[in-house]
Amino acid sequence: MKSQFLSVGGVLINRELSTIKFTCDLTKCKGACCTLESEFGAPIREDEIPLMENSIDAAKKYLPAEHREELEKNGFYEVKNGDYLTRSLNNKACLLVYYDDGIAKCALEKAFFNGESSFRKPVSCHLFPIRISDFGGDILRYETFSECAPALELGKKTGTSIVRFCHESLTRNYGKEWYNELTRAAEEE
Repeated sequence: MKSQFLSVGGVLINRELSTIKFTCDLTKCKGACCTLESEFGAPIREDEIPLMENSIDAAKKYLPAEHREELEKNGFYEVKNGDYLTRSLNNKACLLVYYDDGIAKCALEKAFFNGESSFRKPVSCHLFPIRISDFGGDILRYETFSECAPALELGKKTGTSIVRFCHESLTRNYGKEWYNELTRAAEEE
């Protein structure tokens, strides 16, 4: 019986990441991953906090006034159950979200692409819809959200797997060599 996981460089990857087709369709979902209703914001790593702190000023100017006010008052992250999370506004929109024609987008990423900062966005956001669980090592899995139904539809049209869709973020987090090994392992399936 075939294992549910691929193992690449000490990281376990749920096989569905190489078989499920996924391509974000922002025109339909409107950036729902940045505005999911929850008391928990996006996970951030402790080592990302100083990088984010260095980039917040560049990103602030893109934020709606209400987000800037909350950011100034309470900061951009909080700790819940020992986990670092982005702060959200009213348990919905990430505090670091701005809106472009009604589509929620990351102000950190906008500042990064405008050459105003060196930090793109938290790895957990960049990897979405992949989530990392830690059980003595990283385990990558697909996080299902009904808001991503348009991405599944478009993914079928483009033929792009989650592993391919998240190429840039997986490479950022694990390196090019690791990503190449993952794609070889997935192709051998």
